[in-house]
Amino acid sequence: MEKVSLIFTVLNEAASIEVLLDSLCKQTRPPDEVVVVDGGSKDGTYQKLKRFAQGAPFHVQVLSRPGSNISEGRNAAIAHAQGPLIASTDAGVRLEEDWLAEITAPFEKSNAPDVVSGFFVPDPHSLFERVLGAVTLPRLDEIDPQTFHPSSRSVTFSRRAWQAIGGYPEWLDYCEDLLFDFALREAGFTFAFNQNAVVHFRPRPTLRAFFKQYYRYARGDGKADFWRYRHALRYAFYLLACPLLTALTLLQHPAWLLVLIGILAASMYRPYRRLAPHLRDLPWEGRLRACAWVPLIRWTGDIAKMLGYPVGVWWRWHHAPQESWPKRQI
Repeated sequence: MEKVSLIFTVLNEAASIEVLLDSLCKQTRPPDEVVVVDGGSKDGTYQKLKRFAQGAPFHVQVLSRPGSNISEGRNAAIAHAQGPLIASTDAGVRLEEDWLAEITAPFEKSNAPDVVSGFFVPDPHSLFERVLGAVTLPRLDEIDPQTFHPSSRSVTFSRRAWQAIGGYPEWLDYCEDLLFDFALREAGFTFAFNQNAVVHFRPRPTLRAFFKQYYRYARGDGKADFWRYRHALRYAFYLLACPLLTALTLLQHPAWLLVLIGILAASMYRPYRRLAPHLRDLPWEGRLRACAWVPLIRWTGDIAKMLGYPVGVWWRWHHAPQESWPKRQI
């Protein structure tokens, strides 16, 4: 096996960083080195990392890059890393003990891929987080390994591939790993999916934090010109279809209300389907509360996306880089 460098970035993660560091030390296949970039933490994260580096069972570099975004931090970490294989994860996660062994195993094969993606599952600390993680994340049986786009919280790729596409897009602050994936695919690099390489991460703890997260994701979509048809359909539904069906209900016939209710119910099918397995060990009161969260989470996410996307589009019109972009899934 070639040398594996594990990289991640941090910013004000003092409350959660020890969970990640502890899971790193428990890996059945330890990394050959770890390179961490701190984006300017003010809560003691950097100091915790420096203390960890002094006693870690593997070589650890801790770099300080105040003001850098995630892409800049990842590129800086990879540039300082020595290994030909780069394993990437994120702060705020907990790695399964065999995560690194599983996500690097395909590289030992004769027909080794260039990129190996792992899976990620929620690590909720409350009922709200349990519902949020269940309804917003794909289930394993929904994953198509041929088209799955890795999250950089659970992925390994060759340094050669990273160099060939110029690294992560430093002009993009959110959805940067998705554009990174598209660039790798367009350049002809091969992907593999290993469902056994699992990381656990905590969903946002409040509805406000979730709104902020999805607003930023949608703003990143607008900047990178992602999913334009999906966003267009969302605007069409809320700004055209809903008002039209409401007007028809009031002005023509109450039966139009059933059409609107049917469309809204259909939009909730997938979230409730994802939530169903998570209800089995809850008391009836907990099940009712969980089910009540679903539409609120769905509508909050949709509103956040509708507000964030045009902000990103406006930015793209005025600040978009001039070089050729990878093809986007629209």
